[in-house]
Amino acid sequence: MVKILLIEDEPKTVQSLKQGLEENNYVVEVAYDGNMGHQLAIRNAYQLIISDIIIPGINGLELCRKLRAEGIQTPILMLTALSTTDDKIEGFDAGADDYLAKPFDFKEFLARVKALIKRSNQTMIEAQVLKFADLELDLTSKIVSRSGQKINLTAKEFQLMEYFLRNQEKVISKAEIAENIWEVEDENSSNLIEVYVNYLRKKVDKGFSSKLIHTQFGMGYILRQE
Repeated sequence: MVKILLIEDEPKTVQSLKQGLEENNYVVEVAYDGNMGHQLAIRNAYQLIISDIIIPGINGLELCRKLRAEGIQTPILMLTALSTTDDKIEGFDAGADDYLAKPFDFKEFLARVKALIKRSNQTMIEAQVLKFADLELDLTSKIVSRSGQKINLTAKEFQLMEYFLRNQEKVISKAEIAENIWEVEDENSSNLIEVYVNYLRKKVDKGFSSKLIHTQFGMGYILRQE
């Protein structure tokens, strides 16, 4: 089943596009603002992301830039009422793969969707490897390596390492890790997170001259080069 993430805050547009896509056998998940769209995009695997530009939270352009910076290569189709050439150039510069101005015909929309999903299928293998410095994480084989040396991680350690890689060079709070990795909002999870971060450090950083996982005291953790 082909999964599509639709990020749009206008209920009638959501209903129309979701229904039309599902009638064409696509699975559609909806986010009504940019922040939720970002969370879904980094947590789940989609073959296509469709986003309006003017949405609550971070706008579609900011979201696109953020996802590309985090290594998410899923094709992105921008839907917007902003239709000048400069608007389109700005969208493409942000990392969008296609741009469709409102109002549009659903048949044209569907043709764009099919073309982008075909491209997504062709590039999926490349998008399955997350990299930072000499560290690589293969989402398909579940293999993590550093400088070519394989690192054995448990399932939860792998999930945490993936989250660090998708948020590289960004300070991540314990609360954010608890919500996204353990899916809880519990202060008691703090010790558990510390334990797992230490597990990762011993496996990912020990024996290497350059440390990648750092503590930002009072704020959380960050994946960066020394």
